[in-house]
Parts: sequence; structure tokens; C-alpha cells
Amino acid sequence: MKLFFLILFTMLSMNMQSQDWASLSKYRSANEALPELREGEKRVILMGNSITEGWVSMRPDFFKDNPLVGRGISGQTTPQMLIRMRQDVLNLDPSVVVILAGTNDIAGNTGPMTLEEIMGNIKSMAELADANGIKVILSSVLPAFDYPWKPGLEPNVKIPVLNKMIAEYSKTKGYYYLDYFSAMADDRNGLPKKYAEDEVHPTLLGYSVMEPLMLEAVKEVLKK
Repeated sequence: MKLFFLILFTMLSMNMQSQDWASLSKYRSANEALPELREGEKRVILMGNSITEGWVSMRPDFFKDNPLVGRGISGQTTPQMLIRMRQDVLNLDPSVVVILAGTNDIAGNTGPMTLEEIMGNIKSMAELADANGIKVILSSVLPAFDYPWKPGLEPNVKIPVLNKMIAEYSKTKGYYYLDYFSAMADDRNGLPKKYAEDEVHPTLLGYSVMEPLMLEAVKEVLKK
């Protein structure tokens, strides 16, 4: 009988997880616990995947010392992020959103996607933020020569093409294009191991390259 209830509980838990496809539950409590903004205070939301989530866990003092709120979820693709834009960005009353997305789409984490489809979701996130008075920073996708969990997809070829699309769209819309790629890529269009041991997820040294670039971008958009 105990085994039956254990199996039933496991099945119910798995079913609940599968229904929360965009992981809306992940930051629900944290969002509710965010303090109200003080007068003149500017909040900056970092929307992203494991690269953003890892940034918060590896560099907590950086987030405490700056008005930054990390809302990254490991493995997420742009359609999942788009679903949680209202809960994890718009409702938190930020002045700026920094969007870093697209590599998991190229890896096919939630199914095959074209670069145009990825770009469409990035555009939708940016335009939602813009329509709500939030300044937009669109990040380049970080370099990746290959994905250890799904090799052979040629991200070193696809990511530069997607980044060009992001840069051109940003110029057209007047958004800030945050170019991590140029500062971090090696001659294979990949991440050297000093910046990412698995060549995808940044090390502390990798984040140390990203941090001043991101802070400069925030500074520039807040001037406008």
C-alpha cells in the first residue's frame, strides 16, 4: 500500500511539473517578497536562462551591490521566457530589462526552432517591455562552438547569424545591443575554457568579462 501511494505521489508531482511548462512557479514567492522601490530607485531585471541563473548563484555580491534582480531559469527557451515576461518582468516595475536568450532554442531544448522564430520571441519580449515603459537591453547570445548535451548542431555558425539579427533589430528600434560575443569568442566562434569550462556556461572569469559590459549598458540606457 505504501508503495502504491509513493508511485501515485510521484506521478502527480511529475504531472504538475509538466503542466508548469514555463516554470511560472519558480520565482512566484521571490517576486512577492521583493521590497517596494524607494523614491528614485531603479530596478534592473535580468531575464534569461542558465547563464543568468548561474550568474546570480556564482556572484551574489554583484547582485546585492547593484540594483539587479536575476530571473534566469536553466534550460529555458525564448517561448518559455515570453510566457513569464509579465510575472517575472513587467509586474516587478523595473526601469530596465536585460534579455539574454536564444542559445537553448538553437540547441532545441523545447523542440526545433528556426532563427526567425527565435528572433520573433525576442522581439515580442522587447516590445512588451517597451510598451510598458521599460528600457530594453538586448544581449548577444554567448559564443558556443558545440553543445555538450546535444552535439553537432553548429551553434558556432548559427549564433553569429542570430546575433546579427538581434543587433540589426536593436538598431532599428533604438534598443541597446549588449555585445558579449565579440568580447568573449575565440577563433572558432566558441567560448575558451578560461571563460567556460564546458564551453557554454561562464566561469567566474567569464562573468568578470560580462559584468562591466552589462553595467555600462544599464548606465547608458538610464541616461536617456
